[in-house]
Amino acid sequence: MVDRVLRGTRMGSLSYETDDGADIAPRQVVTFVCARGHRTSVTFSVEAELPASWECRSCGASATISDGARHSSVAAKPARTPWDMLMERRTISDLEELLSERLTLLRSGQLHLTDTPRVSSSRDAARERRKSA
Repeated sequence: MVDRVLRGTRMGSLSYETDDGADIAPRQVVTFVCARGHRTSVTFSVEAELPASWECRSCGASATISDGARHSSVAAKPARTPWDMLMERRTISDLEELLSERLTLLRSGQLHLTDTPRVSSSRDAARERRKSA
């Protein structure tokens, strides 16, 4: 094991690789200004979508881009709710038909409230195993 040790080098903290001949990606420097007038410059890729705000390095307040023309606000996509996903799969008439079928079965006694599927926790599953054993 002594033969494999590199003596006199700081492994991981010193890189012997050089940037000679490397093609660096195009960058842009964007300046953000907070309400107190502090200026924060951040380097981004030319292809990157610029954020509307950045945390000021001096005071921690929210800083905005110094020239507002560079940033175009993108409308946020609203979150899909379970109702929206249900309406993608079924129509109101389908849901009314399913409801009437289930109510008919429930009223006739063929279906009990305990027959409906429900999500059980691991605690419920363990309790059922103990009962059956």
